[in-house]
Amino acid sequence: MKSLLYRDFDLMEFADQPNPSIKPDEVLLKVAAVGICGSELDSFRQKSPRRPPPLIMGHEFCGIIEQIGSEVRALEPGQRVVSNALVPDPGSREAARGNPHLSRRRQVFGMHRPGAFAEYVPVPASCLIDWPNGLAAEAACLAEPLGNGIHVCNLTSYLRPKRVLVVGAGPIGLMCQQAFQLTGATVLVSDPNKTRAETARQLGARRVIVPPGDDVAGICLAETDGEGADVVVDAYGSGETKRLSLQCTRPGGAAVWIGLHENKIELDSFELTLPERAVFGTYGAKLEELREAVRLMTEGKVDVSSWVTVLPLDRGVDAFDRMLRGTGRDIKAVLVP
Repeated sequence: MKSLLYRDFDLMEFADQPNPSIKPDEVLLKVAAVGICGSELDSFRQKSPRRPPPLIMGHEFCGIIEQIGSEVRALEPGQRVVSNALVPDPGSREAARGNPHLSRRRQVFGMHRPGAFAEYVPVPASCLIDWPNGLAAEAACLAEPLGNGIHVCNLTSYLRPKRVLVVGAGPIGLMCQQAFQLTGATVLVSDPNKTRAETARQLGARRVIVPPGDDVAGICLAETDGEGADVVVDAYGSGETKRLSLQCTRPGGAAVWIGLHENKIELDSFELTLPERAVFGTYGAKLEELREAVRLMTEGKVDVSSWVTVLPLDRGVDAFDRMLRGTGRDIKAVLVP
């Protein structure tokens, strides 16, 4: 089969690979579309040990079932499906608590097992949900990142947030923005890239903030009557943006850290303790949140197309290069085998 192979550090290439085999509880999926995630771009840029080559990456995908394993009962060849990015451990304590996506032995496609930057990918049947006929493949494959945005909303729903700040208008930031807007919240978005900031404006942000010329914390406070936002989503994940998220969160509010740009940071813990701010780390989404994402896209309630670049799989190397440079309107790429 054809694939986009991460062969070695600094080396991505379009290459032939053997067709994968499947286990009894898996299906062989013919990939219809697959998104390039920012975490994959960062892994390639930073030579991350979390995704060591050689590897086929790709965890945002949909496709058509080509073959089913001997133990699969609820699915059949020819069925259109969307996959979760995570393979949970169903016997874990986390799964028993209702959080299968937090299983300690979870696997991620394109990290712990082969991903979908290829014509075919083996997928456990338990990871799949229906892909409605009215939804284009280029949108259906983005159910997982939109599911992440929905998951952030669910984590912070106890606050009934009315004013939200999203730091970082990359794909996850834009998904979080739209998910919160659907709850009725007013959303401010900050990004130093003017194109991304303008995309956030077009998607309905009440105000876009473009640092360093704009003072993010000052504008956020001015827009929230001096309090700060109920929820601040850090969709970038540097030390600077994590500290900024606390500065912009109102007393009793919550900062959500979903970006993974930087790991170890220095933090003023009094910014948490004295105003009783909460901090959530978040990673992934549950199957029911993916189903909600598919429903919202099918009903046309979110825009996952106007800001996405679609390219054939054989231009995957070019797609990686374009997204890493981040010039023009290159915010998100979807590959179609």
